[in-house]
Amino acid sequence: MTETDNKPNQLDRHTGALEKLLDISKRLGESSDLPAVLGVIIDALRDLLEADRATVFTYDERTNELVIHSAHGVAGSSGGEIRFPATAGIAGACATSRAIINIPDAYVDDRFNREVDKRTGYRTKSILAIPLVDHGGDLVGVAQVLNTRKGIFDTADEQLGAGIASQAGIALRRAHLIQDHLDKVKLQQEMSVAKEIQESSFPKQLPTHPAFDIAAFSTPAEECGGDAYDVFGLRENTIANSDEAADRIFFFLGDATGHGVGPALSSMQARGMLRISARLGQRLGPIACAINTQLSEDLPPGRFVTGWLGILDLATASIECFSAGQGPVYVYRRAQDHFEEIDSDAPPFGILIPGFSYEETRRVELDAGDMLILITDGYYEAMSPAQTLWSEHGVFEVIRRLKDESADNIRQELDRCSLEFAQAKATDDDRTAIIVKRLF
Repeated sequence: MTETDNKPNQLDRHTGALEKLLDISKRLGESSDLPAVLGVIIDALRDLLEADRATVFTYDERTNELVIHSAHGVAGSSGGEIRFPATAGIAGACATSRAIINIPDAYVDDRFNREVDKRTGYRTKSILAIPLVDHGGDLVGVAQVLNTRKGIFDTADEQLGAGIASQAGIALRRAHLIQDHLDKVKLQQEMSVAKEIQESSFPKQLPTHPAFDIAAFSTPAEECGGDAYDVFGLRENTIANSDEAADRIFFFLGDATGHGVGPALSSMQARGMLRISARLGQRLGPIACAINTQLSEDLPPGRFVTGWLGILDLATASIECFSAGQGPVYVYRRAQDHFEEIDSDAPPFGILIPGFSYEETRRVELDAGDMLILITDGYYEAMSPAQTLWSEHGVFEVIRRLKDESADNIRQELDRCSLEFAQAKATDDDRTAIIVKRLF
């Protein structure tokens, strides 16, 4: 056959390749789903380059890793991920150089990892690695094609691979952006559900009594907070029903390390154990001991929950209390215009198994006009633009100024003033407050 006779065949092949490229471009433009885009790229590379297998490694810029989501002939490729450094192997060399790498014989290249062939029984011969970049020139991945039926990949294969890669890189970037947005929306929805669940666990109504004014509220720094609180009535050594008059009132304030979903789970776990123990008629000391023991077993190292538990006897205005690292907690003595700090009795819950007594609770008496001030460090540590803390002095000023106001007015003013001091719409940490004021 003469050279002139070959020209129509070459033209037909070029035309066929162009038609396939246009079809691939159309298919890539039709989907923004990452798995679908990856599937189109992988199949296109294998079929158009007449190869045995193809793989796409996406680039994770945050960790500087290449990630295999799917590939031809890779066990577990239907769902799992395989990650490795973006500088490792032939794919890593391609990612680093941003240039096509054409290897006729993989086994004579030191960068080739033979362990995969050993595990799978597959024999890699020729390799074509192609960088995938977006319209801005940023790396989004690497395509790797194995074992062309022609024996080795030629210049025409490199050109076709580059043609696919130019479209694939942009399609991958678009798919990643859309996937990131969808993941963000899903996370926000899940966080909203978590917030709803946490808020629904807080008391919907506070116990009432003619001699005491009680206010309580929690404001998380994020969707979910590491703070938890509870206020409920007790009657005959168990939790009182909503239609029963209580003879005592139980108060709980907990603050887990950090804020967000993880700390919220920890503080709510403590609150849940507290409720169960109260229903079973447990005394204050054993309740604190049980919470600490369970959290010590459950929480990972470095995680803990500070907690304050108190039971107000409505007949005597006496509070039995126990503090596990929660503070500062104050009683405002109206007659003396003085703030009395209630010391901590033990380390925070979850740090160590008892090496101290949980039986030694303390008692605090409230006289007429006195207030129990239970607030978390979201108030005390409100930070001004000048990097100064609101601290106890800011809290004391509000209490003194509003000492004749209702407990809820005081709570709201603590919120307003701490935010005004920080010149912000929110503080860096959760704010939770329980104010108990004896009226007479």
